[in-house]
Amino acid sequence: MAEIKQDLFEYTEESIKSLDWREHIRLRPGMYIGKLGDGSSPDDGIYVLLKEVLDNCIDEHMMGYGKQIDIVVEGKTVTVRDFGRGIPLGKVVDVVSKINTGAKYDSKAFQKSVGLNGVGTKAVNALSNYFKVMAVREGKQKTAEFERGVLIKEYKESKTDETNGTLVTFIPDDTVFRNFHFQSEYIDNLLWNYCFLNAGLIITFNGKKYISKNGLLDMLQRKTNADEIRYPIIHLKGDDIELAITHNNDYGEEIFSFVNGQYTTQGGTHQQAFREAYVKVVRDFFKKDYDVTDIRQSIVAAVAVRVIEPVFESQTKTKLGSQYIQEGGISMRNFLHEFLSRELDNFLHKNPTIADALKRRIEQSERERKDLAGIKKLANERAKKANLHNRKLRDCRIHLNDDPPNNKGREAFHERQLESTIFITEGDSASGSITKARDVETQAVFSLRGKPLNCFGLTKKVVYENEEFNLLQHALNIEEGIEGLRYNNIVVATDADVDGMHIRLLLLTFFLQFFPDLVKNGHVYILETPLFRVRNKQETIYCYDEAEKLAAVKKLGAKPEITRFKGLGEISPDEFGRFIGSDMRKQPVMVMPETHLQQLLEYYMGKNTQDRQDFIIDNLRVEIDMANDHQVS
Repeated sequence: MAEIKQDLFEYTEESIKSLDWREHIRLRPGMYIGKLGDGSSPDDGIYVLLKEVLDNCIDEHMMGYGKQIDIVVEGKTVTVRDFGRGIPLGKVVDVVSKINTGAKYDSKAFQKSVGLNGVGTKAVNALSNYFKVMAVREGKQKTAEFERGVLIKEYKESKTDETNGTLVTFIPDDTVFRNFHFQSEYIDNLLWNYCFLNAGLIITFNGKKYISKNGLLDMLQRKTNADEIRYPIIHLKGDDIELAITHNNDYGEEIFSFVNGQYTTQGGTHQQAFREAYVKVVRDFFKKDYDVTDIRQSIVAAVAVRVIEPVFESQTKTKLGSQYIQEGGISMRNFLHEFLSRELDNFLHKNPTIADALKRRIEQSERERKDLAGIKKLANERAKKANLHNRKLRDCRIHLNDDPPNNKGREAFHERQLESTIFITEGDSASGSITKARDVETQAVFSLRGKPLNCFGLTKKVVYENEEFNLLQHALNIEEGIEGLRYNNIVVATDADVDGMHIRLLLLTFFLQFFPDLVKNGHVYILETPLFRVRNKQETIYCYDEAEKLAAVKKLGAKPEITRFKGLGEISPDEFGRFIGSDMRKQPVMVMPETHLQQLLEYYMGKNTQDRQDFIIDNLRVEIDMANDHQVS
């Protein structure tokens, strides 16, 4: 009882803390930009910072001001210049440093903007080592510079010959984003999306020009291969909506959804409304009650809507929560259904050849599903029994598809969901080390038994017949598509030897063959673990390659102890904890839009061809030459 009274006594005015905007953003960055990361994932914070600046430029363009945006990324420094109206000069400092300040609260000025909460550039400012903003309006300019959100220099207004617009330069804070680096491929994809959603807009990135004339039609042409689609892309446009639809031969469904130019990677009400409306319209057109999965199997689609004052489920705006196109207006579900029942139905009536190709694709999926029905049932029963009797999966507590709480902890929970990770390991020793070192809240471990099957050229039947693949797809919860994916990050953790590399290739073949949208949506990674430990009595350095080892030996001097890790199982759990925590190094597995997946898999995983043998021999020579160069140096 005395302890309780003491606790109550210590709860005083001094216990209540008030943080200013800058301190709050820096203390809780995840609430504003999602997860932090090091740049190896497309949803890492450094790309959110870039996007927050770009969103302002895009909003200006949407309002009819500025046809071009120039972006330069040099190392860790980012500069973005638009040619819109420019921030009103008297408000340049306030707009980037006072929370809840901005023009977008005036819905007449920015009715269908994506940034409506007055936080964006303030978060960039607070989370940058250096932040500079310059506004140009009618022959005058105003510039201000900040460090971690603190104003360090405000310049007086001056005359200029510069064109109207705004320039922002920032360097992300390396104490917040540790060991970060920008992946140009992620920026490339981000910029193409902006162009597809804003036909005619010109964006330059380090000198490369981006422009789209046909919007989402161009997008699907870039995302698909002309030899693989089953019929020409259907492209439909209306007030506040644009759609592009086709089918290919891949498994699953791939739907890209956007709201007011924002790529909603986690979907939301508009994406679900499209999925439901599309099924209903197709059934009505063919006058047949096709199964939902048969209609949507192998679909590739993009849907973009414009919403007045959209409501998102997180500050990073990756999932739309709005139920209506505008307050008091038509529901999202009815809006999508009315548009599709009119436009898609008309299109299919006018294009019977495309309608017939769509029907054939649906009926092919129907046959494949029925052929799999019996074996799926047995496989699902096996999976349930296996989960009861083995320990292949050591699960975590927070998953990507968990329902978020309906309280003030929602943002923090969403941040943890983005951290949800499953490590796919080989052997008991490696999985044991990771299991002991992991964060049980967000990190799960799946242990393989031996080498997986090379599934190139096989049908999806093998996924259910092969116990390893069947249990893996159940662990990931992707049997019906990636909407139910339980982990945001799928990390392949194998030894860096020949066997480990082979297992990586076999797993990647499995994902690319049967679940390519996992890779295309940036969920699959390769774990990097150190090859060497270099230490003396004062310091220990972990090195990921030969060059880092040589640098560590030079730094520590004398004759430090050097340990070569032959496999993950040799790294103790205490050490492993350093490599799968906040500083985890992981390489994203990327598939470029122009990549022909079947040709890629045929080359690397098909029958032994002379071309592949020559490739291996040539690259082996390069590796030997590099090793010799290291020895000489």
